[in-house]
Amino acid sequence: MSAQSHSRIQAGLVVSTLAMAVTVGTALGFQHFGGYIPCHLCLLERNPYYIGVPLGIIGLLTSAFGLPRIIARLALIAIAGLMVWGMVMGVYHAGVEWHWWAGPSDCSGSLSGVTTDAGNLLGDLNRVTGPKCDEAALRVLGLSFAGWNVIASLVIAVVALWGARGK
Repeated sequence: MSAQSHSRIQAGLVVSTLAMAVTVGTALGFQHFGGYIPCHLCLLERNPYYIGVPLGIIGLLTSAFGLPRIIARLALIAIAGLMVWGMVMGVYHAGVEWHWWAGPSDCSGSLSGVTTDAGNLLGDLNRVTGPKCDEAALRVLGLSFAGWNVIASLVIAVVALWGARGK
């Protein structure tokens, strides 16, 4: 295999791993610093990133230590698959937000029902749920977080497949 092919694999791993880390890091930043509480579907959409980032790091390490390139290529193919999974979940979630189809039944409610009575706090915890999946917390350029996840997942999947292709 040529040095150019090896460079392409490494570039695919570096770019896709960094892009996944930045994407999920941005989501965590909006949650912890911006105060946007994620709904059930938002949390599920993060799983491909939580799996993909360590997988990308493993791929980079195998490439750095001179292990067979097939391992790095398989990591890139797996990353592409994870990002397609994330993209499908993002499309589903965006469709729920636009009311094109129904979302999961366990993704409704609000945080407004929390009591200020400490004696009743444990009872209220059983009734309080997270934000609704069918209400976008924020839209930027007309897209919700789910919509932006679709775009990010698609781009990362394309980069990973480009890197896996080699030559």
